[in-house]
Amino acid sequence: MARTRPGATGISQPTDLAPPRARAGRPARDEAAQRRALVLDRALEVFLERGYEGATVDLIAAAAGASKRTLYAHYGDKTALFKAAVQRAIELYTVDPDPLSIAQGDDLEATLTALGRMRLAHVISPVGMRLQRILNAEAYRFPEIFSWATEQGSRPMNALLAKVLRRHAAAGRIEVESPERAAVAFLSMVVGAPARLIQAGGQIDPAELDEMVRFSVRLFLKGALARG
Repeated sequence: MARTRPGATGISQPTDLAPPRARAGRPARDEAAQRRALVLDRALEVFLERGYEGATVDLIAAAAGASKRTLYAHYGDKTALFKAAVQRAIELYTVDPDPLSIAQGDDLEATLTALGRMRLAHVISPVGMRLQRILNAEAYRFPEIFSWATEQGSRPMNALLAKVLRRHAAAGRIEVESPERAAVAFLSMVVGAPARLIQAGGQIDPAELDEMVRFSVRLFLKGALARG
């Protein structure tokens, strides 16, 4: 049983994120990893609700069911805990089913539709919305978190899509001066309006979301298809 100490309310709180040594081994390590993930998820919720300034280690400890001493031992200070929580959200956001098989197809419209759906689903997922909210609120204070989200979250899909467009351009199916810029433009078309609406609290029917993706694909192809 984990060691505890009385909290501010008199209720005992756990002081260890990791399980006791008596349970060492892979199951214990897995449990410790799950515990740390839970702490970071709860911390992000507090940062979202209170903002960086309003979030205190006391509040985060209470939300996570951990002691302040344990949080300081693992993360050093509130800034390190905040960055770890954001990094955790980025890692969740970037978990992808392997899109490479989708990208190999010769039907460009079907490929763009599948990749567009995948990207939109990530952006409007709960973790995607939480990540965007924290970036909007705190990137001015911690500009590095925006760089992390770009490098880990956006750039891989942009690069894959640019590779797809370059291949189809080489085959003479489309004409694009810069596949990289075209990829960014396409994903902005697919994601931009739906994400902004949902972020603002709006609702979009799944069928309408799918039609928005298809419309963006058709519009993009009208500008990119090679003229015979």
